[in-house]
Amino acid sequence: MRAAVFSDVHGNLLALEAVLADAAAAEVDEIWVVGDLVAHGPHPAATIRRLMGLSDARSVRGNTDRYVLTGEVSAMMPSSDIEMLVSASRSFAWTCGAISAVGGFDWLASLPVEATIVLPSGLQALMVHASPGRDDGPGLHPELSDQEMLDAGVADSGAALVFVGHTHLPMDRTVAGVRVVNVGSVSLPFTVDRRAMWTLLDADEAGFSVESRFADYDITAVATALDVEHHPSADWLKEKLLGLPVVG
Repeated sequence: MRAAVFSDVHGNLLALEAVLADAAAAEVDEIWVVGDLVAHGPHPAATIRRLMGLSDARSVRGNTDRYVLTGEVSAMMPSSDIEMLVSASRSFAWTCGAISAVGGFDWLASLPVEATIVLPSGLQALMVHASPGRDDGPGLHPELSDQEMLDAGVADSGAALVFVGHTHLPMDRTVAGVRVVNVGSVSLPFTVDRRAMWTLLDADEAGFSVESRFADYDITAVATALDVEHHPSADWLKEKLLGLPVVG
């Protein structure tokens, strides 16, 4: 069994296509998508159509998927920053309109918070966006202590392997016998390497292995598309996408 596992696509169709091409070249059997599929990118409609059309995919929802569906904004966003709150609300509303126009709203709303997959060895793998049982909050990231990981429910999940995203920071750690892999981000990474990140899972009756991989794509073209598509948060997203301050 070979699976491509990735998270935080964020409506970045070019990055998604690069990852899917890499995954096809690696001859994967399945695609596992760990949430945050459409918000904060120039092409949410095309992205959700692509994901909906994958016959070999399993997906769970992320926090921004929920915000798109409900109109909520993150509870971690400072309530005093009115400009940021308004910008976020406009962004999620714009994305909701885009996916609704192509029939993606109900599909996105149907995604579970988490999914458990039984590997060929009989071990269980858990896919969840932030941490067991949660699509939001601080998530699982490299700065957490082992105790904080345990407090987040890693050992209580019943899984031998836990895949998360959310923080856009890759991590591969074993805590209390549970392998926890943050697969990083397809789009908007918080890492020096700006390429689309994904993880290759190899699993058989003897166990499993994971390997981080990167896919090249035209990041500048995506940044330009934010303006072309009149994304309401284009300037902020270009800064996140390129990893550089926006000038002008």
